[in-house]
Amino acid sequence: MTLNSSAKIIVDAKDNTKAIFDSVNTDNEFYPENPVKTKIKFDEKLMISVESSHLPHLRANLNSTLRLIQASYDSIESVKI
Repeated sequence: MTLNSSAKIIVDAKDNTKAIFDSVNTDNEFYPENPVKTKIKFDEKLMISVESSHLPHLRANLNSTLRLIQASYDSIESVKI
């Protein structure tokens, strides 16, 4: 018996949300063999849905995605004048 695990995360980075979506979603699109089903949508906020039958894979994917979001946000903020 295989148990599926899932998580949904909503990120609101105000004016930076669309730029973060573009950055993170590009990475997601170029990894079709990802064992974790990952959907990233933008509708005023960034919505991330992940699903996997292996909890460690789900955790690793979430950690990576959240770190990419944080890195994108920090990069955008570092160049603001």
